[in-house]
Amino acid sequence: MMTEKQKIKQWDKVDNAIYGLIQELNPTEKEIKWDIKPISEIRQVLVNLYVNELKLCTEAEFYP
Repeated sequence: MMTEKQKIKQWDKVDNAIYGLIQELNPTEKEIKWDIKPISEIRQVLVNLYVNELKLCTEAEFYP
């Protein structure tokens, strides 16, 4: 079982990676501010992919 510190580290890793991808794929020069709503939506797609479709890990392992 993960400690609270380990969970926070994993949450930050996942959410920051998603935000980074949103920024990297931005087709304009317009700044995209941090917004947890689209990050959460993309995270759910990734959970479905890794957990349900590819069966690589549990949801708790990916985003505890």
